[in-house]
Amino acid sequence: MSSTAIALACVLLAAAVMIFVFLIDADPSDSAPHRSRLDLLLERRDTIYDNLRDLRFEHRAGKFSDDDFERMKQSLEAEAAGVLGEMDLLTGSAPTPATRQAMSRKPAPRSS
Repeated sequence: MSSTAIALACVLLAAAVMIFVFLIDADPSDSAPHRSRLDLLLERRDTIYDNLRDLRFEHRAGKFSDDDFERMKQSLEAEAAGVLGEMDLLTGSAPTPATRQAMSRKPAPRSS
């Protein structure tokens, strides 16, 4: 190969790199993590379980009355059952009777 051919190959390679770096726009979704519906449900389930743990701790610390604790606990448990039911549907697992019962109930309205 002659030195002219090598120089031409280097120039073409440099031009291709410049075009790629400066003229091709990356799609924002390429850098975003690809999360499935199941990933989102798993994260939501973990968050609900953390909230239940924190609720129990705060109840033991005396921050909530027994009535408030029970109301919030039931709401979180119903929400967790709904999430678990959705996970069962996505994965093709048969929902447990408790999950089916909880999914059939509407969550209690939240008071402000």
